[in-house]
Amino acid sequence: MASAKPPIGNKSLGRTASGSNWIDRTALDIHILQVPTLAQFPWLVHGFSTRPGGVSPLGREKVLNLGFTDWDTRENVNENRRRFQTVLGANDLTLVPLKQLHSDLVQLFNSAPTETCQGDASATNSNGLLLGVQTADCVPILLVDSKKHAVAAIHAGWRGTLQRIVTKAVGQMQMHYGTNPLHLFAALGPAIGGCCYEVGTEVATAFHSQFPHARDYFDELRTGDEPNPLQWLNMMPPGHQPPPENVLLDLRKANQAQLLDTGVRMENIFISDLCTHCRPEFLFSYRKEGIETGRLMAVVGVRPDCP
Repeated sequence: MASAKPPIGNKSLGRTASGSNWIDRTALDIHILQVPTLAQFPWLVHGFSTRPGGVSPLGREKVLNLGFTDWDTRENVNENRRRFQTVLGANDLTLVPLKQLHSDLVQLFNSAPTETCQGDASATNSNGLLLGVQTADCVPILLVDSKKHAVAAIHAGWRGTLQRIVTKAVGQMQMHYGTNPLHLFAALGPAIGGCCYEVGTEVATAFHSQFPHARDYFDELRTGDEPNPLQWLNMMPPGHQPPPENVLLDLRKANQAQLLDTGVRMENIFISDLCTHCRPEFLFSYRKEGIETGRLMAVVGVRPDCP
């Protein structure tokens, strides 16, 4: 199969915070989303996978499942990963995924590991490595240091966001690569949106205790401690009230706030508006489909032939 880069389209499959279209790199029925600004860096490889294409049978369709799941075979996933890298133009890079834990653990790589490492973020300034994180609702975040040619890939669910994993990834890049946050670019890919991501009041309480602006991340910040103003109407005794309703959490907004707090410029943060829960024909959503869904992958790396 030819390794030449496929033509790039410009379809409205996702938009940045500023409203401009993301690039849709399409070949072999596979769509890869990219940020136009980052695509201009000749030394950089980056992209967010989608559902179409691939060889994994899911219902009546063949999908690009990039994670090892119980319903799929390793052979299928490895072939999907090979096709993904081909369309991305990254066959000359070594894919470095993680065994994800919903943690705040950041792995640093100088070379390709001999076995899969645990963690939910990775960073490198070495050529030839393609860092990857898998998602099916959580927020995939790619960081790019335009001056030091260092990169990071981050998996941010609500637990990782609560533990400030994106903040810690930026800190590791500052410590080990000399990164200045003013030179960082961040891309937040497709994830479950604030329109669909229901969480319990205990999660809202945890965010409220950690972040001074947590109220901005929820449609209505309810912690479960509020008195029921209609208690006298339903005649239910204290202690027998129905549980409070779930609230909607915007994980991308929460991670954007953390990036801004580290010093990343607003104009350097690009956020896709694609919701995995709203677009099951194009993306994978664990919340919508359950355990028999695939995994998306977000990848970033430095080309081996770049200084």
